[in-house]
Amino acid sequence: MIELREVSKRLGGRQILDGMTLAVPKGMNFVLMGPSGSGKSVTLKHVIGILRPDSGSVQVDGQEVPAMGRTQLMALRRRMGYLFQNGALINWLSVEDNVALPLREHGRLGRDETRDRVHEVLRMVRMDHAAAQYPPSISGGMRLRTGLARALVTKPEYVLYDEPNAGLDPIISKQIHELIVEVRDQLGVTGLIVTHSRACAVQCGDRIGILDQGRLGIEGTVDELVHSEHPLARAFLHGGTD
Repeated sequence: MIELREVSKRLGGRQILDGMTLAVPKGMNFVLMGPSGSGKSVTLKHVIGILRPDSGSVQVDGQEVPAMGRTQLMALRRRMGYLFQNGALINWLSVEDNVALPLREHGRLGRDETRDRVHEVLRMVRMDHAAAQYPPSISGGMRLRTGLARALVTKPEYVLYDEPNAGLDPIISKQIHELIVEVRDQLGVTGLIVTHSRACAVQCGDRIGILDQGRLGIEGTVDELVHSEHPLARAFLHGGTD
């Protein structure tokens, strides 16, 4: 379980998180929504230990993340995948080499095992045919699929998704959403998804929380929030397909 309790964080002279409390049970996709600058990505960075809270608690499976030393943090990050906006691939590495990076950094597998694991996840995201291509020559949707393969290659228990359909057209976005659901259902991976997109929230989420002034203003199941008359739910989830 990912759990934040009364987390506060001030950056650049501005209060970003202000008593943020959040619980993501295992096996669930939790969607975090909110306006730009409301603290969605900052929340992800606290979970993975890039940022430390000014106050409050951040725990993964009962372990306090801010109290971890470097070795513990590295062990935690091996249990987590991170899908960056637009895939965040390295342009001079092939698709295959981009996906292999986490395995090579950890050095836990031999060359053949690494290749086999890379092609296994590339097949899952329907990118095995493009293993030898380079990021500048593939589409935005393909770059995101490659980024997802890289996030999955270490067999993580958790995946953090940062705007997984940013800049994609509705058809490609839907395909990415289906992959995110597939990752949850077939691999049992717990997801924390940051998005502005109603379609992403509704199609991928089990629960949705909407940030307001540095904390969750409303939280509930997808069905509860889609039908809620709360102003935040109306603003982010009522009507439209984006």
